[in-house]
Amino acid sequence: MQNFIKAVTDINGEINTFIWGIPGLILLIGTGILLTCSTKMFQVTRLGYWWRETIGTLFKKDSASTKKTDKKSISQFQALCTALAATVGTGNIAGVAAAIVIGGPGAVFWMWIAAFLGMMTNFSENVLGIYFRRRNKDGEWSGGAMYYLKDGLGKKKGFKTVASVLAILFACFAILASFGIGNMGQVNKIVLNMESAFFQNVDWTVGNVNMINLCIGLVLLVIGALIIIGGLQRIAAVAERIVPFMAVAYIVLGVVIVAVNYDLILPALASIFKFAFGAKAVAGGVAGAALKLVIVQGCKRGVFSNEAGLGSSVIVHSSSNVKEPVRQGMWGIFEVFFDTMIVCTMTALIALTSGIIDLNTGAAVAGTNDATLISRAFGQVFGKPGEWFVAVAMLLFAFTTVLGWSQYGSKAVEYLFGIKAVKVYKVIFVLMIVSGAVMTSSLAWDISDTFNGLMMIPNLIGVVALFPLVVKIVKNHVDRKIKNKAVAPMLSYDPEIEKEMAEHLDEE
Repeated sequence: MQNFIKAVTDINGEINTFIWGIPGLILLIGTGILLTCSTKMFQVTRLGYWWRETIGTLFKKDSASTKKTDKKSISQFQALCTALAATVGTGNIAGVAAAIVIGGPGAVFWMWIAAFLGMMTNFSENVLGIYFRRRNKDGEWSGGAMYYLKDGLGKKKGFKTVASVLAILFACFAILASFGIGNMGQVNKIVLNMESAFFQNVDWTVGNVNMINLCIGLVLLVIGALIIIGGLQRIAAVAERIVPFMAVAYIVLGVVIVAVNYDLILPALASIFKFAFGAKAVAGGVAGAALKLVIVQGCKRGVFSNEAGLGSSVIVHSSSNVKEPVRQGMWGIFEVFFDTMIVCTMTALIALTSGIIDLNTGAAVAGTNDATLISRAFGQVFGKPGEWFVAVAMLLFAFTTVLGWSQYGSKAVEYLFGIKAVKVYKVIFVLMIVSGAVMTSSLAWDISDTFNGLMMIPNLIGVVALFPLVVKIVKNHVDRKIKNKAVAPMLSYDPEIEKEMAEHLDEE
């Protein structure tokens, strides 16, 4: 058995190193550069436009972005909140802390770079997701990488079989990732943080099972079952209420911490740029190896947080009531901007202004690790309640991630096995919450991380192959909406769906 586990560990390590190493990151960053250039840096040149058409619409009375037009879809804002529920998770706190502890302050710079380029990757995924979506037998929208691979890439001469295989692989990887990173990994972080903050001195073990962890897991199972089995409508309703609240609370308290340590703000920012390219990216590091480490950690943790390029969030964005592919694509830009540029940057500033990171060497002080860094920073300013807040924040961040990923897995199961199989998947998914609460094997998380990254390969193949179509759809939207040209809209690959969308286009 030991030999088998070692063999699995070695094989997984090789695959994980490739996906989250230089080859995988070149594919990811290269795709972002391609899409940024081909769309004429849409995230910058159309900054005012996409800002007004996304978050700006929330301040308008009777905005179409917040209204549900039918019972089988969710609003654009609900789609954003559900996608953010899945992306704003442990990666925004523990993930950023890990990037800084392992790669030094310079990792934050590469996190920004990955996010800047990832805005257009996520934008393109959502444009394709809306363009190639269709209604299932229950009248609900179904979309995602599996659909634009099959019906987009698959329509190109000689690619039908390859596209079908890639679509199946993506769906399989999405299901496996949903159980790992999207469920057990998040729940495990919840119980560890709750135990550390509230039950540190409680020893209640039966056999090899920590009963505190089991009880927390059972409570999460019940709450999760009530929400997840209720379907996307219930998940979106919960996400719409929790995500804005938890994000604003975290940011506000983060601003207080940074303000208290105001004298370290400029040195902290300087350290980010200093160690991004410096020979000593980490204290004691060798120049080349250290620079590679800081780039990999920054990009990897950035993608782990915002999921741009994985093709995951497009699954829920495709369930929006939006008519225009570009309009939902712009919500994708905002999603990455908010997740990384706002929430992750706030975490980085909290860490770097806390004094726990030596800004001269880039190393964390002795006894600090990624699991305790942010908690200690909050504790310095707010005392024990600050540490409690981080535990609760991790609970909300991680649990809403579980909710979001349940929808990703559901749609992947639907694609492979049909609607009836989704009910079985949801029951299994909910039961796995308890497993996440009591499991201790790090190998399980490493394998889950690998499946999470494996989603990226078929997805980016589809995005790169279809980028000319994305450029064409963007040009069509700009001509109609910004330049006021009288041209027919490009709304769907299916003539019937396009006709349906065109008839209601004025509602947006």
